[in-house]
Formats: sequence, C-alpha cells, structure tokens
Amino acid sequence: MNDAEPPWPGTARPPEPAWVPEPNPWAPNWAAAPPVPIAPPRSRLWGAVGGVLVIVVAFSLIAATIPRRVDGHAVVAQGADTGRAYGGSDKKPPKAVPELARNPLLGAGISPGPATCSLPDLGRAPEQLKAYYGALAECLEQSWRPALEKANEPTLTAAISVTLPGHSACGEAPTENEAVAYYCGGDTTIYAPTDWMLSDAGLNKARHIATIAHEYGHHVQRESGILSAAADKMTSPDEHSTADKEVVRRIELQANCFGALFLAAVAGSGSISRSLANAAVADYGRANDSDTHGSREHQLSWAKAGYDSKATKACDTWSAQAGEVT
Repeated sequence: MNDAEPPWPGTARPPEPAWVPEPNPWAPNWAAAPPVPIAPPRSRLWGAVGGVLVIVVAFSLIAATIPRRVDGHAVVAQGADTGRAYGGSDKKPPKAVPELARNPLLGAGISPGPATCSLPDLGRAPEQLKAYYGALAECLEQSWRPALEKANEPTLTAAISVTLPGHSACGEAPTENEAVAYYCGGDTTIYAPTDWMLSDAGLNKARHIATIAHEYGHHVQRESGILSAAADKMTSPDEHSTADKEVVRRIELQANCFGALFLAAVAGSGSISRSLANAAVADYGRANDSDTHGSREHQLSWAKAGYDSKATKACDTWSAQAGEVT
C-alpha cells in the first residue's frame, strides 16, 4: 500500500424517503413490511446498509446503509485496545480471530444477552440525540458482551458522536448525500450526525434504533475479526468487481442480522417494547435494492433470521449460497 491517504474506508446508511407508519407495520408471520414509496437510489461513492462499500485500513469505516469502494487491505489500527481481559487466569486474553464462517462468534450456542435499555426521551437537540444514542450504545455493549466473551474475543466499547469530525482515524468523512451514519473502526466510533439522522428519520424511534444497531453490528464484526477477514477476500481496487460486491453484501446483511439479534434480546424490556423492536426489524426491509447491500427482500430476511433464531449462527452469511445474499 502506498503512503498516500486511502479513500474513506467504510460503509454508510444512505438517506431514505420518510416512512409513515401504518396501523399494523409488523404483520403476523413475518409478512413483508407495508409498501412504501422508494425513490431511486442516489449516485453515491460511499455507504453501508444501502449503498457502496469502501474497505480500507481494517474496514476502518463502516456506516449504516450503502457499501462503497474498496481499496487496500485490512490492517489492525495501531495502539487499538484489544478489549477487556477475562478475570480467570485459565483463559487466554481475548483476541480477534480473522475468520468468516469459522469465526468463534458464529459458533453454536452463542447469542447476545438480555439487557434493559433505559433510553431517555428522543428529541431534536444535539444533546438529546447524544444522550439517546449513548444510552443505546451502552445497552448494545451490555447485550453483546456475553457473546463476545463466550467466543473469547475483544469487547471494546464503541463510542458515538453526533457531530462530524474534521478528520478521524478513517480520514475524510462522507457527505450528507452519501450517508446518514457510519462506523469508523480506526477509532471505534459510530458517527451519527444530528442533521443527517433527523433529516432521514425524524423522531421515528424504530429507524434510529435500527440504524445504530446495524452500525454496532459492524463494530461487533470489527471486534471479532470478521471485518479484517473479509477485507482479505477483497481483490479489486473498488467495489465494481462482482466477487467483491458479494463480499460486501455478506458484510452488510450480517450487520442487519446482528442488529436484529440485539433487538430480539432486549425486546419487551425497558424502553424497547416488543412492538418497537418489531418496527425496528421491519425498518431493515425498507431500503432500496442494492448490488452491494442486497435486495430489499434479503435485507429484511437476514434481519428476520437473527430476530427469530436469537443465535449468532443464524447470521452466518459466509456459508450461505450466493442466491441467498443477492
């Protein structure tokens, strides 16, 4: 890799048309989400749950909706915290495992644990969003910790920022037209700028929760070593390679599944009622078809797989047939 600063390495969730809930947004038997008008996708260079993936420097940046261009190879950020060590002296220190289908996190009997999310009121002021996301991130960390510890992998907490950095460990950030939120693995931070999120989601709690849970799913992929293993499979300098687009889809669809796993673990307790969790899972099915994030059908089906099974093994997009990750 040359010394020039690589392009923004990550994925981001692109803006979508506002959704007005219908009387029954989550029909029984996992019926498809109610029809909503979907605008044609904008031309974007970046993204994650809805666009184009950029994979650089250990997938330093992963956002919530559209994957972007891919450059370089995965590299562990220098000086990165490796997570909490176990108290027991009989266990090896937690370590990320650069494996995909064989990653310990996807082993049998592993799932996020229950957590009571005590979320403050959701408001439009930056400090209100910061408080809401901060409480949600704490709940996500609490829920995912048992799964990562059982896999003996790091449990470093992800930070959340509601402002854009002038410069981050992942280089220049995407623009408002390219993303509504993104994850930077270089500084383990989810960036969810106030204006972007409110423009995309308003005060729709389900969409805010779905977005942050998806982004945290990328953090889990980073901590477990899945992202670095995926980066090693990338072969072209951008996402236009058919094979690389498939890798990106498997990353993004797994993040949807991980997001829904969390929702299954916390549904019906604290501030996340079962109906709110259902609506958040349904939100994963309201994105446009994307050759880098998957069809609208599969974006929802992988979320449902996690929500129904409540086990990480159900999120093994790496062993799935190509037709299941289109």
